[in-house]
Amino acid sequence: MSFIDLGLAPELLRALSDRGYDAPTPIQSRAIPAVLAGGDVLAGAQTGTGKTAAFVLPILQQLAAGAGRSPRALVLTPTRELAAQIADSARSYGKYLPLRTAVVFGGVSIKPQIGALRAGCDLLIATPGRLLDLAGQAVLDLRGITHFVLDEADRMLDMGFIHAIRCVLKLLPGKRQNLMFSATYSAPIRELASRFLRDPVHIDVAARNATAERIEQQVYRVPKEHKRQLLTHLIQAGSWAQVLVFTRTKHGANRLTQQLESHGIRAAAIHGNKSQGARERALTDFKARRITALVATEVAARGLDIKDLPHVVNYELPNVPEDYVHRIGRTARAGSAGRAISLVAPDEIPLLRDIEKLLARTLATAALPEYAAAGLPVARAVAA
Repeated sequence: MSFIDLGLAPELLRALSDRGYDAPTPIQSRAIPAVLAGGDVLAGAQTGTGKTAAFVLPILQQLAAGAGRSPRALVLTPTRELAAQIADSARSYGKYLPLRTAVVFGGVSIKPQIGALRAGCDLLIATPGRLLDLAGQAVLDLRGITHFVLDEADRMLDMGFIHAIRCVLKLLPGKRQNLMFSATYSAPIRELASRFLRDPVHIDVAARNATAERIEQQVYRVPKEHKRQLLTHLIQAGSWAQVLVFTRTKHGANRLTQQLESHGIRAAAIHGNKSQGARERALTDFKARRITALVATEVAARGLDIKDLPHVVNYELPNVPEDYVHRIGRTARAGSAGRAISLVAPDEIPLLRDIEKLLARTLATAALPEYAAAGLPVARAVAA
């Protein structure tokens, strides 16, 4: 199947060709026709499957048939980074259409965003807090919305946005097309879907909570005090060019970044206490491979789209097993291969068991390397 078979407009096909895309991913081949048909859609897809294009392309096609100054399509997403990436994709896919895209999120000045809204836009991508702030200042009119997308719905709930989502829904007109995308289907997600989706088409392109098939997953059992040495060795001995490293806390991300830098590994941290400018610089440097290790907290890394990312390391396991799926989904995106490594201390073994229960599989345990020659202490294996 090709994108031509999905009934997309020539302008969109031309933009896809410019980016070298000729064949849709499974979520795209199923969601695009469903969205073009005009009904509500509830879609489940693991990260890295191309779901942004699955809703952006058909929405752009439907918007091209009309005009207006107020936004007619709204995409609500949990993080600044994801909002910016969706906006970039929308502008790229819609570059041959007379449509305007605007993006609003917190952490930056609100004045340019107000200016963009007053200039008019067709598609608006937003995070909940800034969207409600703008609506409260009466500079944003959502009564003309005909298409509403709730992206990363599971993460929205994890981050405590349920009240904000309900407030946004009250600002929208009753007659509209609703799309909801979520990597997991928990009971709260199903309850939320029942609130605003009307007889939705259900699309699920992967087993529930499945991780990307191309990801090689490994566990190192290692004492907590030796994690930094092991990570340093893996990066240096493996000549890794890029690795996304997850920590639980902002302070932990900062500390690990400094420790990696002290061993000659170029690194940067990305978390909620960093300014938007600092986060964007770190991500840009990482994508350009000017830094080797991007150390991130869960919230900051959600939705990051890094092409051909070869390695993800769980320096600390997440407390919520579903977050493991989201984390390692940063690699092996769009058909590429990838490797996910977890450094598991003794007190994290219960968390590992929860993850394995979710995945319905036992993760392979890798032998600890003999790296004393590098001047680092040899870590002893941790008994299960």
